[in-house]
Amino acid sequence: MVAEVIVQSNVKNLNRIFDYKVPVELENKIKIGSRVFVPFGQMKQLENGFVIGLKDFSEYELKEIASIQDEKIIEKERIELAKWMAKRYFCNISDCLKLMLPPGTSTKKIENRIKEKNANFVTLKKDEEDIEKDINEGKIKSQKQMRGLKFVIDNGDVLVSDLEMFADTSRAVVQTLCKNGYLELIEKQIERNPFENKNIEKTEKLKLTEEQESAYEKISDAIDDMMFSEFLIYGVTGSRKNRNIFTIN
Repeated sequence: MVAEVIVQSNVKNLNRIFDYKVPVELENKIKIGSRVFVPFGQMKQLENGFVIGLKDFSEYELKEIASIQDEKIIEKERIELAKWMAKRYFCNISDCLKLMLPPGTSTKKIENRIKEKNANFVTLKKDEEDIEKDINEGKIKSQKQMRGLKFVIDNGDVLVSDLEMFADTSRAVVQTLCKNGYLELIEKQIERNPFENKNIEKTEKLKLTEEQESAYEKISDAIDDMMFSEFLIYGVTGSRKNRNIFTIN
């Protein structure tokens, strides 16, 4: 099996697909959308890459994929969207693929990524009609059990801690409902806040320089006068404003 890999790099001449051999032990794990470690060029360190396709053979002599970081982190539809974006906006596919990643997971350094977190949820195991029937027939008499069931019916899968808090139930009530086949405990991954534990200081509103103020006023006046014009904007090198054309239409 051969994997088509996009290396995570913003270098223009690396904006292409590289073929890698999939080791036998990884064939049942690797998927389109997997993030992998691959040897690349003469680099001693392994490089990050995204699998965007799988095929049976390649005409080239191939290196092997070293390992899988995430079995499937990007959906196939999003890969196709990233390809379209790269073509439309003249940028690297890897840059577009990074936009498809969960917040806090795009960095190459694994130790700097936001770690996945799982939590216990409860979900309905019986149909709502059957639960209503058991309540009406008196099979469920506890008010706390009824409140808990109604809360899950109204809100879908919920955290056990939220169920206990907002429905005024207890862990024992949840366990009883699970034991009697009304609810089921499941483990689900929850999204982490990428800015958690980061101290971000609020800055003061920046003031425009005289040159920036002059450019802004000319463009603003053209917009107010509904003029259809183009402005060639110069800026500091590296600020992504250097020699940009701004069009009003």
